[in-house]
Amino acid sequence: MQPKSTRYLIFFQYLGSKYSGVMKAPAHQAVEGVQNHLENAVKRLKPLNEVSLSISSRTDTGVHALCNSAHLDLVRKADKPPFTEKVLTEALNFFLKPEPIRITKAYRVPNDFHARYLATSRTYVYRMATRISHHSEMPITEKDLCWALQNMELDINAMKEASSLLTGTHDFSTFRALSSDAPFKNPVKTMELVQIQPGLSFSQRHFHRDIQYWELSFKSRSFLYRQVRRMTGALVAVGQGKLSVRHIQELLDARDSLAYPQNLAAPSRGLFLTNVEYKDSDLVPSTQD
Repeated sequence: MQPKSTRYLIFFQYLGSKYSGVMKAPAHQAVEGVQNHLENAVKRLKPLNEVSLSISSRTDTGVHALCNSAHLDLVRKADKPPFTEKVLTEALNFFLKPEPIRITKAYRVPNDFHARYLATSRTYVYRMATRISHHSEMPITEKDLCWALQNMELDINAMKEASSLLTGTHDFSTFRALSSDAPFKNPVKTMELVQIQPGLSFSQRHFHRDIQYWELSFKSRSFLYRQVRRMTGALVAVGQGKLSVRHIQELLDARDSLAYPQNLAAPSRGLFLTNVEYKDSDLVPSTQD
């Protein structure tokens, strides 16, 4: 009997501080990507096929994820049944123990399922902290997990007004960082959500009570390269009085990546991918799989 291939969708989270990003790094590169560790864990399951993960959502160096996703195929010996979702999750987490990477759940999906192209939305949250006079005042629990805005308050009302300009369908060319694939990607995106709210912190509740946390949330089916960090940087600049609300509209209207002010993009450490969504119907394997 010919061994059959089984496709799985896995959801996983990671702290991105020590990785080159989520995507696989080449062998000669000193710092590895999250995908390197995920694929090494899958290889320890001893599948018959070559291991290759298809990641749904790319994140850069220093960016974190509470929920990213990928699909993979596994072929076992003909006398062994496919892994159950629970066993696959537990086994991968066992092999990932040394790393700040965790599988949160797994689904057996149709053999034509694609983690990237079938995602209906992605949500990012950017975390910031204000009322800090020196970077050493940042709690140890927030190290590399938050952007500390020193010696300043933010005009939250102005930021909310500016964020409303980014909501909806626009050409976001100005908010796209230049990359090798930039000319081939459609710059028109629909922002379902651009929202700023007070944030939460364990340390704030118990010790660092003077620090104020804020969270910027962005939801869309897809994003351009570094779009979230550039939108965040522009909104924070409005909150600081460095840009006006009108400037945000002018940046949108420019439709030119070079029109974006230099050194304005938010650093990677405060950015989290928090959700990747799919239609329930796409997650159900067919009886032929």
